Amino acid sequence: MNVDFQASYILEGNDVLITSIVVWFLGEYLTKSIPFLKRYSIPSAVTGGLICSFFVALIYYFANIEVSFDMRIRDLLLLVFFSTIGLSAKFQLLKEGGKSLAVLLMLAAVFLVVQDFTGVLLAKLMGAHPAYGLFGGSISFAGGYGTAIAWGNVAEEAGLLKAKEIGIAFATFGLIAGGVLGGPIAERLINKNKHSMGNSLEDSVISDLQGEQIKTAPAIGSILGTILVLALCVQLGDLVNRLFFTKGVMLPGFLTAMLVGIIITNTSEFVKMPLNELAVDRMGEISLQLFLSMSLMSMQLWTLANAMGPILLVLAFQVIVMTIFASYIVYRVMGRSYDACVIAAGFVGLGLGATPVGIANMNAVTSKYGPSRKAFLVIPLVGAFFIDLVNALVIKFFVALPIISGTPL
Repeated sequence: MNVDFQASYILEGNDVLITSIVVWFLGEYLTKSIPFLKRYSIPSAVTGGLICSFFVALIYYFANIEVSFDMRIRDLLLLVFFSTIGLSAKFQLLKEGGKSLAVLLMLAAVFLVVQDFTGVLLAKLMGAHPAYGLFGGSISFAGGYGTAIAWGNVAEEAGLLKAKEIGIAFATFGLIAGGVLGGPIAERLINKNKHSMGNSLEDSVISDLQGEQIKTAPAIGSILGTILVLALCVQLGDLVNRLFFTKGVMLPGFLTAMLVGIIITNTSEFVKMPLNELAVDRMGEISLQLFLSMSLMSMQLWTLANAMGPILLVLAFQVIVMTIFASYIVYRVMGRSYDACVIAAGFVGLGLGATPVGIANMNAVTSKYGPSRKAFLVIPLVGAFFIDLVNALVIKFFVALPIISGTPL
């Protein structure tokens, strides 16, 4: 084809929102209609988003039209989503999940080391600079787009060519793999070990309460109040970010929004004015599904074509490593229970893609088999906050190794 563009088209604002909703409904229809997708609990946003990205790639190849998306609304949805995570993190629940949270964080730290070791080893075997292995490791997979871009800029300034593009490519494929792999792993663990929903009285009660809540929609005042609180989380989080920036401290926007949410929800509990949990949950789920739809439908697959072979090879090995780690280590250490199966699905998402992918995996599994309070307590906290801190330490540890030290990183 002629590589000179004859036309380009950018979707903005309402166009992006409308497209993402249509994409989600497409994924929902296909997930319910195709036995494979339904059986392995593939998130609807992943299914629809991938189909849209392939369609956009076909337009690029056969019509010489580049379709791109303005992702500002997606970035806002990410802040809203993590704000709902913060609003759900009551100190009482954090105390309940203390031991499990610490154990999962330890497992995440071990996995990050294994992931980077795998990436560096593969880079050496393929004759590439070992520093590229970190981009085929935790920088891009566990770290996601933000970490890949940040470290990519540093590496390119130091002389590591196209580090940012390679990191973004790995993060893109990791996002796909994390969304596709989590459900099947949980499905296999549940069926192989004959776990079933409703084994505990607590889960049965939670399921019944959720069923009653779904029948009764939140009042308009509760919905508007929740929107107001979420807007405050985003705005105050941005103010906190600016304050820290003036002090030379760089924090991701989603982290400060989540921290503001934690403060607000626990303050409201203390003064006996609790937030409407159902409204918060619904806003979180909506923002999550739209964020994933937008992230996947906006992938420019043609930009990855030149490096497709090495990328897929590294991805294949990282998927194998993740499958073994989640199935045989995370599942067993977290208790060999139904909760452990759901946690394994979430761990796959946040270890290969991003925290929203992990939570989408868990949503898909629990919508089929029943609730898991433990999983939804520990995975968001590990993925949204702790894993980024641990990942930064692990990356710096590898950068200081003799095999990489003194090179472009």
